[in-house]
Amino acid sequence: MSTTEESFLARRIDASAAPLALVDVLALAAVFTVGVINHNGVEYLSTQPIGWLSTLVPFLVGWAIVAPLIGAYSAGAAESAKAAIPLAIRAWIPAAVIGFVLRASPFFSGGFQLSFGVVMLLTGGVALVAGRWLFFKIFG
Repeated sequence: MSTTEESFLARRIDASAAPLALVDVLALAAVFTVGVINHNGVEYLSTQPIGWLSTLVPFLVGWAIVAPLIGAYSAGAAESAKAAIPLAIRAWIPAAVIGFVLRASPFFSGGFQLSFGVVMLLTGGVALVAGRWLFFKIFG
């Protein structure tokens, strides 16, 4: 028995888009890792891995919630960069907002500052666009 909920998600998640999920997670992890290194030094990654994760995880949670709802992993997204890139941008904005809210909560360290928000909206978006563009350039 199919429910409306299953149909909704079935239209927005397609197995052929699975490689895009890996590309997106790697792109976002790279952006946040570079930021952590710029602010804390490379040794921070090995001495404070929980600190690095507490920076990354809120945004990956936001991405995991929003990307499927927007259709970032739909069959259409897997067809071309022209389809995939706008979906990533549309998903990143609300996903980042969720990440900002989580980061400002008592569950994660770091808090929220407007300058951080602007930088992460821009660099996260650029990373997703670049990652998806490279994916389609390499794998067609």
